[in-house]
Amino acid sequence: MQVDEESMKPVLNRLRRAQGQLAAVITMIESGRDCKDVVTQLAAVSRALDRAGFKIVAGGMRQCLAEGSDAPPMTEEELEKLFLTLA
Repeated sequence: MQVDEESMKPVLNRLRRAQGQLAAVITMIESGRDCKDVVTQLAAVSRALDRAGFKIVAGGMRQCLAEGSDAPPMTEEELEKLFLTLA
């Protein structure tokens, strides 16, 4: 399943934001920042990555449903595994 480039723009933006947040976490740790601040920022990185993953899955599902596909449809077990990978 391929997702169109237009659908990937918001995903790439989220991933770039997460990349910046992760760099900030590394800097915070290196500079000895308070554990609470580090964990809060790390949670933000995690949420950004989760949202990017869900956007990829949702975009792929939307594309398959709207356009149909030559590839065989995913089984319920495959879909469940895909969603649980993000959980």
